[in-house]
Amino acid sequence: MNLNYNAPDENGRFGPYGGAFVPEILIPELRSVQAAFEQFWPDAEFQNQYLHLLKTYVGRPTALTFAERLSEELGAGRIFLKREDLCHTGAHKINNTIGQILLARRMGKTRIIAETGAGQHGVATATVAARFGLQCVVYMGAEDMRRQALNVARMQLLGAEVRPATSGSQTLKDATNEAIRDWVSNPSDTFYIIGSVVGPHPYPMMVRTFHQVIGEEVQLQLKDKTGRSLPDVLIACVGGGSNAIGMFYPFIPHPEVKMFGVEAAGEGLEGQHAATLSKGSMGVLHGAMSYLLQDHEGQISLAHSISAGLDYPGVGPEHSWLMDLGRVTYLAETDEAALRGVILLSKTEGIIPALETAHAIAALEKIVPEVASDSVIVINCSGRGDKDMQTIMDHL
Repeated sequence: MNLNYNAPDENGRFGPYGGAFVPEILIPELRSVQAAFEQFWPDAEFQNQYLHLLKTYVGRPTALTFAERLSEELGAGRIFLKREDLCHTGAHKINNTIGQILLARRMGKTRIIAETGAGQHGVATATVAARFGLQCVVYMGAEDMRRQALNVARMQLLGAEVRPATSGSQTLKDATNEAIRDWVSNPSDTFYIIGSVVGPHPYPMMVRTFHQVIGEEVQLQLKDKTGRSLPDVLIACVGGGSNAIGMFYPFIPHPEVKMFGVEAAGEGLEGQHAATLSKGSMGVLHGAMSYLLQDHEGQISLAHSISAGLDYPGVGPEHSWLMDLGRVTYLAETDEAALRGVILLSKTEGIIPALETAHAIAALEKIVPEVASDSVIVINCSGRGDKDMQTIMDHL
């Protein structure tokens, strides 16, 4: 591929993907968000505040942990875990919510809305809204509220109103629909903090930018630990895809680094699943052109995953483009495999991963035999498993 990778273009397109397919009332809002990002992101004062909060509030840089016993178990060279589970709130999501709420404040917005699946983005949004004293409403599918009750309680304790989405599958897709309806009704005072690299331009580019600190830290930390700044292999789970693109992005111009995104195969690729890139087709969902799960009439299909954060019938447009380019290989792991991944990491390293992360752990069994035995492998440990313990206990 072109080593001078530069996406999206001026129209918010990653090849044929991306763009902004939204109601006319939101076009001025999207332009205002883009103008604010382009004005403030390069600004030294904004950068200083953002980086200061990442250090003193989020807890960055997060550790890069050598998984010695996991490496021995799988016969791999050296497996490292990028420990986003150690971030404040328990996942990578807060990198992005810090950036977006700083933009919202500079734009004079007084009300924050968000969508959430597993609840980690909702918790991260409620956290920064509390930190800066802004009103916060989080939309969450009723089914996700049931299986992620702990995160619902956390959001409410932080002062957020959690509104259930009761249509469709009552999961992340439906929560996003409700958030967009709210935004259309309240554009003047409301800032929508989108939780992944999805949605209309400029969100996929903007969220990626706030998360690329993950990959930048990996480069520096690997240099310190191994004497080299480039790993052989990167692995991350992919729902919308923010944790994956945050780690992958700095390495895209280096074709010697193999990258694997791992989707949710659910009950199997011939049954109910959320493997958008593996089994989907092009279409428009939530304001952007990308791969998505749809029927022959173009209606969105129901997705399924044991992990609420991967239970989404779409994917970020940049991931679609990277797959078409052949730069990233996308795999899919079932619910059953993810549970094995939880057990594997817990018992070898004493780290209980989120069910989302467990899909990436499970994929090691496919990836390790295909790479050199002395490879340096980095897995993004995108979140911790506290939130999933009831689900894990129910299935194990």
